[in-house]
Amino acid sequence: MTAAAGLGGMAGLLGGLFGVGGGFLVIPLLGFFYGMDQQTAQGTVLIMVVPNVVWAFSRYRRRFGIDLRMAATIAGSALIATYPTARLATGLDPHILRLAFAFFLATIAATAAYHTWRDGARVAARPTRAWGWITVVGLVGGAFSGFFGVGGAFVAPPLLTTFFGLRQLEAQGLALALVSPSALVALLAYAGVPVKSIGSSDYRLRLVASRRSPLASNSPAACLRDGCG
Repeated sequence: MTAAAGLGGMAGLLGGLFGVGGGFLVIPLLGFFYGMDQQTAQGTVLIMVVPNVVWAFSRYRRRFGIDLRMAATIAGSALIATYPTARLATGLDPHILRLAFAFFLATIAATAAYHTWRDGARVAARPTRAWGWITVVGLVGGAFSGFFGVGGAFVAPPLLTTFFGLRQLEAQGLALALVSPSALVALLAYAGVPVKSIGSSDYRLRLVASRRSPLASNSPAACLRDGCG
């Protein structure tokens, strides 16, 4: 339980510092240390991500004055793409999904490094898009959030700073607005889809209720499924 609490605390720290839910780091750790397949790890992390990003968004909004019209637009458009991509992800082979997740993280890291180096070497005014185009960012971010359980908060900030001229902190706040509702929708999708388990027939994905995981007892998913006394 100490290790599980440590993972949750680390996810919360990263969520507040970088405007992401912390799941990008916790997902592989759940696979390495607790033997979870990729879908179960992604579903488990969503339970941590949902409260973290809601809290972080409220803090960003109070401190940096996020435009609520843009926040509502990016969040609403993200919901359109989140559920179907989450359902698609739960039907994939766990090994293929894990490889796709690793490739996604490597691509994000390389892109962030490149943009940081380029911006440090050359600072120039960039044309900005009309704010209505933010729906495209929401759709793209929602798709990544559904497919990987996390991802929207990584994809949105560079798009918002590059094409909309937003400051990094404003972009991170809007990314949290994108992730807050889409993570909840993805959680519902992961909670109710049959997946394959080694040595057994199909069973309903149980997020943190896996008997192998110390995160299982008295979790929100377990209480909803089995009832808590």
